[in-house]
Amino acid sequence: MGKVTLQDVAKAAGVSIATASWAINDNKNVRIPENTRRKVRKVADRLGYHSNAFARSLARGRSDLIGFVSDGVATSPFAGQVIQGAQDEAWRNGKILLVVDTDGNKTIERKAFAFMLEHQVGGLIYSSWVHRAITPPAELDRTTSVLVNCFDELGRFPAVVPNEVQGGRAATELLVRAGHRRIAFVNEPTISPASVGRLEGYRRALAAGGIEYDPTMVVDATADQEGGYGAADAVLATGATAVFCHNDRTAMGLYDALRERGLRVPDDLSVVGFDNQEVISAHLHPALTTVGLPQYDLGVLGVRSLLALNEPADDGDAADGPDGPDDEAGVDEPRHYDPLLVACPAVVRDSIRVRE
Repeated sequence: MGKVTLQDVAKAAGVSIATASWAINDNKNVRIPENTRRKVRKVADRLGYHSNAFARSLARGRSDLIGFVSDGVATSPFAGQVIQGAQDEAWRNGKILLVVDTDGNKTIERKAFAFMLEHQVGGLIYSSWVHRAITPPAELDRTTSVLVNCFDELGRFPAVVPNEVQGGRAATELLVRAGHRRIAFVNEPTISPASVGRLEGYRRALAAGGIEYDPTMVVDATADQEGGYGAADAVLATGATAVFCHNDRTAMGLYDALRERGLRVPDDLSVVGFDNQEVISAHLHPALTTVGLPQYDLGVLGVRSLLALNEPADDGDAADGPDGPDDEAGVDEPRHYDPLLVACPAVVRDSIRVRE
């Protein structure tokens, strides 16, 4: 027997081709008796019919594909977990993630969007490898879209981002709870959600611990190994017994500088990092206590947020604004989305000494 067609299914089930298509493709916009739907699907299974995915997407208005476009997530050393989380959540919901990493190339980005929109993806996720504000690509306006690890300052799109303030506070609280009172912070001087948020979290943890904030305890350094290495003298000059570093690479550089000076972590200086880049933090000696970026959860919640947007609206609320019925019928106010903040977990290892 040749390839089974939709016409074969319709004939065997005793229905029209259109009804067979609607039943197999689960078209929610067409009312079909449930017994007819079950009958058609049973016949399709018996005959071994396999529907064309693209035709199914045309019937439903969207496919089971979710487009994921990043500017470097797939090639960054640890953020591939974002894709893994998104892929797992998509699969749990019967969706397939279509991933394109543009490495910041706008031509590739445009072609990727064009391909995905042509194939009627069920939505788009746009992700950046570094947490930052972006100007969303125009293509995101053409379908349901969510931002991951980046955000639109105008709030036009839902965004899922790390809670930098909570993370900075968690890192500093590890040191406060260990009895440290003079805690330095090596921070990236460039203004970013990470540098601003982690500093705010540091200050909140000090306040909660009854420690007065002293700006001279904050040392500027580039967020890399060389920055941490070069910050060592400034950190030691503060008289700190502990230091919170902007990220794990900065902490790694500080480790090197302390070792050259005959000083030991944590005996002479307790150190906490940020990011939980395991290739660094778990393999330093002693292993670095740090705060993890919630990469996997960002991916999961990005897909979950996208699917929630595709859920049909409650008819009773469709014409109402947040405070009740709109004053002017037919006028929709643009919705503003506040970013969804995802907690950054502490990862305790061996780089903190408890003070008596």
